Amino acid sequence: MRQLMRTVKSENIWKAKKDKTDHPCIWMQAGVAKKKNCNNFYDCTNCKYDDSMDKMAKAGKHISWQDALRNRDSRDRTCRHALTNRTEHRTCPMNYNCRHCEFDQCFEDTISPKTGHSMVYMKDVKGFNIADGYYFHSGHTWASIDSGGLIRIGLDDFSFKVLGGPDAFDLPLTGQELNKDKVGWGLKRKENLADILSPVNGVITEVNHNIRKSSDIAKNDPYGDGWLFTIHNPDIKGTVQDLMADNDSEEWLGQEVATLENMIEKVTGPLSADGGLLKTDVYGNLPTLGWHNLTRTFLRT
Repeated sequence: MRQLMRTVKSENIWKAKKDKTDHPCIWMQAGVAKKKNCNNFYDCTNCKYDDSMDKMAKAGKHISWQDALRNRDSRDRTCRHALTNRTEHRTCPMNYNCRHCEFDQCFEDTISPKTGHSMVYMKDVKGFNIADGYYFHSGHTWASIDSGGLIRIGLDDFSFKVLGGPDAFDLPLTGQELNKDKVGWGLKRKENLADILSPVNGVITEVNHNIRKSSDIAKNDPYGDGWLFTIHNPDIKGTVQDLMADNDSEEWLGQEVATLENMIEKVTGPLSADGGLLKTDVYGNLPTLGWHNLTRTFLRT
């Protein structure tokens, strides 16, 4: 399993507003379609174009992408997961009979859902990190889209630096349905509890059980291995369209930091030039700010 986990590609995040030419359709890569870029997050099972092309292939109007790739030299038969940016380069050993491929089943059911993002590019906003290409909700949660249509959910760096590291999370169960802007899960720090709003609609498909064992993972790597769970929603574009990304998310986070600075200065007076208490665990260093005041202001609960 450890060797298989390394095959997951760190660049498989479908970045917000990314150039579509970075995602050539598998039908184009196979040479069946002359020019076609994927606009469905490489979620072929829910793609109208893929369904239409498959029907035409069965009707004999053109060959399937599988048959087109089978015509290549065996050394040039690249695994479909590598073609769709989900794994490192890998040669297909099963002649594109994916249903009978042990790796394919293991990848879809186990490896991909359980593997967070590595080498995520960060931007610094007044001492707080924000992940490039992620979508953000005003309640300080994030959503990222993996190639294949998997939506990964977590809490942002700001929330952990303001509230400090939680002792535990109250995470939803696999199969549970979450509703956008409604309380979906929570966290606990000593006697303090906080409800957290879901950034998207969808059904839980995988929970990060490592977080249950050590909540510090989420605090130390909120945009990578600290993901909380994954969600399935067939309308990916619709469920993330109202979230913030790129410049919008940076501008919003800057405003949140300004609000936090004003709250602190009302209690302590002017902040030092280096930000002082803003660096980490604001609540732990300044509990007079009030736990509920902080969660109401920033988590919107």
